[in-house]
Amino acid sequence: MNKQAITMNKFYVTTPIYYVNAKPHLGHAYTTIAADVVARFQRMNGQDVFFLTGTDEHGSKVASKAKEEGKEAQAFCDEYSAHYEMLFDRLNISNNDFLRTTQKRHQEGVEVFMNKLHEDDNFYEDSYKGLYCTGCEKFMTEKDLVDGKCPDHKKTPEKLAEKNYFFKLKKYLPQVKDLIARGEIEIAPEGIRKEVLGLLDHEVLDDFSVSRESVKWGIPLPFDDSQVIYVWVEALQNYITALGYGQEDDDKLKKFWPADVHLMAKEIIKFHAIFWPAMLLAAGLEVPKKIFAHGFFTINGDKMSKTLGNVIDPNDLIDDFGTDATRYLLLSQFPFGQDGDIKVDKFLEQYNSDLAGGISNLLHRTLSMTESYFNSQVPRRPSKSIIEESLFEKTWKNFRKSLEEIRIDDGLGVINQLVQKGNQLVDERKPWEQAKQDQEALADTIYTLLELNRHIAFMVYPFMPEIAEKMQQALGVAYDEHVVLDDLSKWGSLEPGTKTNKGKPLFMRK
Repeated sequence: MNKQAITMNKFYVTTPIYYVNAKPHLGHAYTTIAADVVARFQRMNGQDVFFLTGTDEHGSKVASKAKEEGKEAQAFCDEYSAHYEMLFDRLNISNNDFLRTTQKRHQEGVEVFMNKLHEDDNFYEDSYKGLYCTGCEKFMTEKDLVDGKCPDHKKTPEKLAEKNYFFKLKKYLPQVKDLIARGEIEIAPEGIRKEVLGLLDHEVLDDFSVSRESVKWGIPLPFDDSQVIYVWVEALQNYITALGYGQEDDDKLKKFWPADVHLMAKEIIKFHAIFWPAMLLAAGLEVPKKIFAHGFFTINGDKMSKTLGNVIDPNDLIDDFGTDATRYLLLSQFPFGQDGDIKVDKFLEQYNSDLAGGISNLLHRTLSMTESYFNSQVPRRPSKSIIEESLFEKTWKNFRKSLEEIRIDDGLGVINQLVQKGNQLVDERKPWEQAKQDQEALADTIYTLLELNRHIAFMVYPFMPEIAEKMQQALGVAYDEHVVLDDLSKWGSLEPGTKTNKGKPLFMRK
């Protein structure tokens, strides 16, 4: 493999940090797996990747939940944050760091950031009266309510009046709008970009509160310890505190910031696409390059709800289908970036058709024929390709473009098209008949099928890394997760004489 082709440009990708008021659910798994696909693909693309995830652990909601369970707030956070780390380990998430907002490094960085904004006159003190939803951790207006209740938590917000510090958001809105309009901050998909620009054009965006007087579980405001920093304000800063912002050693910050992609669900797009860039501009820092917000999803047509009993623990899916199949099944349900429905009752059918009957079946039948006809060795290369070689160039181009643009389901579609091409090749060339009468044609067929499986094996890697490794080992290909796409996409790299290993099918039918 041509290691010199590796350029090692930096690539920084993040998930939101997840709130620890409950155990992780399918939505957390969905976002994190998608970010992992992006990270693994960019490593294949020759990038030096830093992939960050973590947990958001402050605020009144966490304090209330801890009290409800009879636990100290920190002990509660330790327990629930561990659930996320364990799940991400089971999902084979390749994050470089896991930040917790209760960590000293985060708190120190936040203090430096908030002091910087304060020294540069970006805050002012004022009293605030309003309706506060503890579930949302935010103030709401009457127009936000449905029948006087929070539409998400179905509870009546409490009336609060307290002294707060406010960030001068309006001062930076024209600059934020200009950066988005010119594409310096890329918002994707396009529908979300239009939504954000619509907010900037038509909605009255007021200066926002950065502190709470009545909340105790949080990071004290460094210039007024009677106040605690608003949980979402300090949570956003995790993207830079994880890189060493505010620390003596900030080499990672210098290397990886600004973020190449902030990935999240669209419910928090306003915070990331408007408030966060404004805060960064105030601090004299660069803004993120791209913000990608995926859609909402329902479960079998219904919104996830404890009342409906359809909140799915991702661990149960892993127990049923395994890690890689779970990753595949979650990401293949509907176009990434759009709203959609996850039909859990169709998982078994899709597992059997796409995985056991698709990728696994093509590889196993290819290796079985290689064992039968060529003693488990790769035959000589065809003197003339039996399929259009430009097909693979086009296929890799489409695959690469799909993942660069975070059209994750399209990337899976490219893989499934190759699987179909392989099965079509078997049906058309009938190697079992060639074995009786035309050894040259048989060698052409088997080599082509093996090489096609090699391409599939590498394309599968960002989505199903363990399966990709098994495929490569079965094909006698040296496994290297940092192999470069330009090398992979060349047709005919599989060396004749290479020993293959049929082994067991990758996926057994259920």
